[in-house]
Amino acid sequence: MLLEGQIREVFDYQAAYYKSIPTGTPRTILDSLDLTDTHVKIISGIRRCGKSTLLRQLSAKKNSDCFLSFEDPRLTQFEVNDFFKLEKIFQEREPSTIYFLDEIQHVEGWERFIRVLHDKKTRVVLSGSNASILSRELGASLTGRQITYALFPFSYAEYLAHRNQESGLDSFSGYLQLGGFPEYLTSTNENVLISLYNDLIYRDIIVRHGLRNAKVVRELGVYLATNIGKEFSYNKLAGIFELGSVNTALSYLSYFEDAYLFFAIPRFSWSGKQQARNPKKIYGIDTGLMRILSLSFSGNQGRLLENIVYIELKRRGKEIFYYRSRNECDFVSVSKRKVEMLIQVCFELNTDNLQRELAGLTEAMDELDVETGFIFTMNQDDRIVQGKKTIIVKPVWKWMLEE
Repeated sequence: MLLEGQIREVFDYQAAYYKSIPTGTPRTILDSLDLTDTHVKIISGIRRCGKSTLLRQLSAKKNSDCFLSFEDPRLTQFEVNDFFKLEKIFQEREPSTIYFLDEIQHVEGWERFIRVLHDKKTRVVLSGSNASILSRELGASLTGRQITYALFPFSYAEYLAHRNQESGLDSFSGYLQLGGFPEYLTSTNENVLISLYNDLIYRDIIVRHGLRNAKVVRELGVYLATNIGKEFSYNKLAGIFELGSVNTALSYLSYFEDAYLFFAIPRFSWSGKQQARNPKKIYGIDTGLMRILSLSFSGNQGRLLENIVYIELKRRGKEIFYYRSRNECDFVSVSKRKVEMLIQVCFELNTDNLQRELAGLTEAMDELDVETGFIFTMNQDDRIVQGKKTIIVKPVWKWMLEE
């Protein structure tokens, strides 16, 4: 428990501090956040991807001073009943406004107070770093009363704005290598990403889930980063890392996904049983972080390019699969149970790989009855017509700027 005066001291300090620093590179998600209704808005995403900055940008856009970050160590003893003291402080500043509460998952029982605010029709925007905590707690208290937005590291367009660069091959090559974590792009000090990885492993996985063997979790993360874009099975992971059971491997992967670090995608099938039975493919949240963690990316830029396409599809809210039958197609993008795009990713198309890349894509097009497919490359534009089917060859960076 904290005294009202202690909370007020932190609130005043943060208000003064955040007004003294720039609000950062504007995030494109700002335009899609509708704060006019009383649904609780949740900004969720990996650590250090810019959630706090986004909340400050929103509060500035709405002219609201009702902002508090629970990352502040002076709020460690903050309890759920202390929210009423905070609400009093907010009300003294602006009686009718929007409340912005950053990294709220640090306060046990926070969802009960948010329900109280919702019932009073107070508009609230929250941020948090762990998907399972937010969904589980909100699911119990605010079913149907919340809208969740996922925030990722910078997109290519945001990267260009942050570094004041023009679109094109040179800047995209930099984005491919550096990724989109704002702090790392500012310093380009690789220790920033190493520190981030350690925080994710220890704070969001080891501590949160009460795990004992930190070494195994760290090594599993490096293994996954090294195998981006490759198929894996939970049986194989359990054997390699001596996890004891397939269920343990499943749990560990779910912890990585909850922390927004790695994502497993299933082989395409309309059958959930088939999806569960077949191997999955693994992708990471950011190419810069994957490059730092990986033991083998120095000579394989194609897999980094594939990872960037995956994250962009995920940023756009698509349901994502890979296709495999006789051949393989990298991505099947689905929305509302309808196949929207079939995508093959290739760093460079040439005479050696053209038929192989076309084989997987056209096989998927035939089976899924899709007339237009895409091959995304580093910097090639072309159009290939095969009977009634059209394959559009396009640089990834051009596609990323289309939405």
